[in-house]
Amino acid sequence: MSGGRRAGRAAGLFAERALMLAVAASFGWLLWSFHRNGYLPQPFIIDTNDTFMDWFNTAYWANNPGAYDVWRTVYPPLSFLFLKLFSLPGCYLDSPFQARDCDWFGKAAILASYALGVALAWIAFRRADRATAPMRIIAFAIGLPMLFALERGNLILPCMACFVIAHGDIVRSKAWRGLAAALTINFKPYLLLPELALAFKRRWRSLELAGIATLLVYLLTYAFVGTGSPIEIVDNMRNWVVTFVGGQVWEQIYYSTSYVTLLPIRTTPIPILDHIPSRTVETILWAVPILIRASQVAGLLCLAGAWLQPRALSTQRIAALLMAMSLVSQSPGGYTQAFLIFLVFLEPWRRPGPIVAIVAAYLLSISADWILSPFPEIASKSWLGGRPVTGLFGLSVGQFARPGLILLILWALAADSLWLIARAHRGHRPMIAIGPRTWPARPAAAR
Repeated sequence: MSGGRRAGRAAGLFAERALMLAVAASFGWLLWSFHRNGYLPQPFIIDTNDTFMDWFNTAYWANNPGAYDVWRTVYPPLSFLFLKLFSLPGCYLDSPFQARDCDWFGKAAILASYALGVALAWIAFRRADRATAPMRIIAFAIGLPMLFALERGNLILPCMACFVIAHGDIVRSKAWRGLAAALTINFKPYLLLPELALAFKRRWRSLELAGIATLLVYLLTYAFVGTGSPIEIVDNMRNWVVTFVGGQVWEQIYYSTSYVTLLPIRTTPIPILDHIPSRTVETILWAVPILIRASQVAGLLCLAGAWLQPRALSTQRIAALLMAMSLVSQSPGGYTQAFLIFLVFLEPWRRPGPIVAIVAAYLLSISADWILSPFPEIASKSWLGGRPVTGLFGLSVGQFARPGLILLILWALAADSLWLIARAHRGHRPMIAIGPRTWPARPAAAR
């Protein structure tokens, strides 16, 4: 390694240590705030009594009938079979809140799922780069998206372990990777998008295995659960879009991945005009759709280039582009940033684009926020703190900054990807065919 490259490597390691310490400092502040106030501050959920309830609300319907026709869930049947296996049925006779206090097995499964996902991510980061792995795994493990998923008890915790196996190059078996991908898609259907990266690499056998496994997992879990047909899920999705996305703007804005959730803010009672001039708000509302469309076009250009030059980009890079495009276009939940951060942390600290994306991933991991407009203080009980508390929440800087950081990741990776594709094009002819995996080189004279 030349002296210049060694100096760049040392500077990169220093920068990542500093960024990791910033994430660790925010985690320390989070613990101090919880010790002092008895609840987790913003950006964690406003309802301080609702800890782990993503898990236990779903587990209640896994142990009682009516998940699809009464609760109107959009989860595929795998979630209910999984929670049926990792819960104590006798605790779910009354309500999910009483089940949370009774079901020690479910709480142990939450912590075990989190630990397993972090352990597998550590293996993936070490295989990608041993030098940066310690900083990245610390930021990933105690970063906001994973901690938020842990506090919610969300099913991305068991899904994350499968996602790391599917995309982290920690197993060689195509069958195991295909099964892991199938489980991720059956836990969270939007994770179909990063799996489509295999198509751009012409890895048809792996994609075929993942597709067959996805269908088999769905059919088997549907047979065990006995409900959750595609018609029921699609119908419930329409109902969810109308009642939640269309009518609960504040819940969408609170911890979002996309600026698209800001578009209805003008018609809501949120006091944004107390801090931002109305002309600025109008400019934002005009610019957001253009920015989102431009970002989607940039991502599509990269995907088109990746198809023509299949060896120019890694599978993880294409998956990260697909994941970022999805999060920019919609907001399936703030904790879904953990999947994008994992893929970005597989990138080397090399060239401006990946460096900017990695820095943005560290910033997304910071567990702190700055409240611009506090709401009236909310008196409630903190289940995690075990005592009554008065919570302080409101409109914050993070609600505007985090979607911008995801946009920055997309644009940084897209710019670097287009440069790699252009460089590859100088040495190799475009490959349009679906079947062949050989990469035709240009004649020496043309190069």
